[in-house]
Amino acid sequence: MTTDNTKWLVVVNVFAASKKAGSVWKKAAVMLEQAGVPYKAMFTGGEDNAIAISRKASVAGYRKFIAVGGDGTVHDVLNGIASFVYSDQSEGAVLSDFTLGVLPVGSGNDWVKSTGVPRDVRAAVDVIAAGHTGSQDVVKVSVLDRSDKSSVNAVSYMANIGGVGLDARVCEIVNKKKEAGKRGKKLYVSALLYCIRHRVPVRAKVICDGREVFAGKYLSIAFGVGKYSGGGMRQTPLAELGDGLLDIAVIPDIPLWVIAKEVPRLFTGTFHKVDVLTQAKCREVVVLPYNEADAEPVEVDGEVIGRAPVRMEVMSEHINVIMPDLRR
Repeated sequence: MTTDNTKWLVVVNVFAASKKAGSVWKKAAVMLEQAGVPYKAMFTGGEDNAIAISRKASVAGYRKFIAVGGDGTVHDVLNGIASFVYSDQSEGAVLSDFTLGVLPVGSGNDWVKSTGVPRDVRAAVDVIAAGHTGSQDVVKVSVLDRSDKSSVNAVSYMANIGGVGLDARVCEIVNKKKEAGKRGKKLYVSALLYCIRHRVPVRAKVICDGREVFAGKYLSIAFGVGKYSGGGMRQTPLAELGDGLLDIAVIPDIPLWVIAKEVPRLFTGTFHKVDVLTQAKCREVVVLPYNEADAEPVEVDGEVIGRAPVRMEVMSEHINVIMPDLRR
């Protein structure tokens, strides 16, 4: 892969939006050319996925990326970049060398809600052409070996929100339905209600920056640098993309009627006002299940990557993200 450092590397996820991303991209490509944005486009669906494409492009010298797709595509492009930066191939490259933009095509598009990038493709192209950037925290999520917690079984990098427990179980259901071709906000809501009705509380310790903030039975643990997930739900409504901190929200084992009463707050931005939550802000959080039976699934930006125990840590470097200049 040859590179021109003045060009954007556009990663088009041909499977996004029920495989409609390709047709959207054809229109966006003309718009980018008209706006004078130089680019090279590469497509998933061949030998490489978005992670592999982005990593190879990073190795080749690209430092500006545009993800064409939904939250999963943003996640994959970020992971391609970060896996390069934190590898032996990086040759001194750091996250702040990179800029990430997005043309939102997916069904949820939660990440852009925190950045302010518009859903309209023409407006999103205009934001990219304007070139204004902000700082975005990147979180390294490490699934730890249950018998040797100093050993790491899997690593992923988070751009938005992740979770342990009920939240991850919702993602498992939603992802299966998406694979079957289903889309829409109702997928998340119906999966959430199903998981609530069939909830199975488990036990864990939650340690933030070395301090235990929760121990006991819980239903779900959300951790985020963004506010939105699940098609508009706000589990961490006070999170900020670039403040260097993770927002943590632990839902303890509570009666079904309490859950039903508080669910609407997920959609109004007032979830942080629920009294029974354990909330914290920190740079590193570790979730330690009490035993094997308590080892719940872990999701990162909607992708299930393993089961707890898990460690999440905000990286010291930010990545630059294209967003509207709200000062105008």
